[in-house]
Amino acid sequence: MEIKLTLNDKAITGHIEADTVLLDFLRAQGCYSVKRGCDTSNCGLCTVLLDGKPILSCSMLAARADGHSVQTLEGLQEEAAEFVGFLADQGADQCGFCNPGFVMNTIALLRENPDPTDGEIRAFLAGNLCRCSGYDGQLRGIRSYLNSRKG
Repeated sequence: MEIKLTLNDKAITGHIEADTVLLDFLRAQGCYSVKRGCDTSNCGLCTVLLDGKPILSCSMLAARADGHSVQTLEGLQEEAAEFVGFLADQGADQCGFCNPGFVMNTIALLRENPDPTDGEIRAFLAGNLCRCSGYDGQLRGIRSYLNSRKG
């Protein structure tokens, strides 16, 4: 089956099997920030933006992305660079495995709500699993970034 989509602002055409999940298609395209963690839609490691909204690519068939725009962390480096240092400064990237999912969801959150409360940040990032930290580092990093933008 042939699909056409925009991947990180580039039009691509791919050939897939009907049961190919988006995560596998994206990794085959060289998007290695999209990670397999649980295959049950519970960890957030495979988060990408589909038409600007965060989705879990492990639970979506690649065929459903046909005609849509998909962004991975590889295509959002400039936007992510604005705040990933703040996450690192707070020790929120201990092993780094969960970082792409957190970064993708933080980008989506800040696009939707440029000045979220701590509760809104926690709620938006609730689907991201991190086995190293207690999530406070991620919250502190995002809060530090937001405070730096205010002045």
